[in-house]
Amino acid sequence: MKKFIVILVSVLAFAAVASAQPRALGIRAGYGGELSYQHGGGVGFLEADLGFLGGAHGFYVTGIYDFILGSAGICNFYAGPGVQLGFYNYAEQSGFNAGIAGQIGVEFEIPSIPMNISLDWRPTYYFQYGGFGWSGFALGLRYRF
Repeated sequence: MKKFIVILVSVLAFAAVASAQPRALGIRAGYGGELSYQHGGGVGFLEADLGFLGGAHGFYVTGIYDFILGSAGICNFYAGPGVQLGFYNYAEQSGFNAGIAGQIGVEFEIPSIPMNISLDWRPTYYFQYGGFGWSGFALGLRYRF
């Protein structure tokens, strides 16, 4: 009986902690499109994106930990470091690419519905090309749960 109570309390505690962590799932559109997932915790949030290059010439995976720099009600300012891995097939060439990314942006939470809208910029240094990729700005729309 003691084991059952310990297991029950552990499961309930895990569920409470998991539900206390804000998460969001949606899209991020800029150069190409991305499926985006955010998991909050501590002083920032982890963002994982699966992106598709324009013209279906490849895909990439990006992981970034963004620190909340400031908050003004429904508006959060964030910045953080991350990595990007990609595979491409363009002009009869194919290969693998890795890079170090950074991200800076602003996110607005819509209080009446569980949505957030973000606008950010993600410069990336690609090792294979030996240069920066200035992928421009992207607009994100995510459902919070």
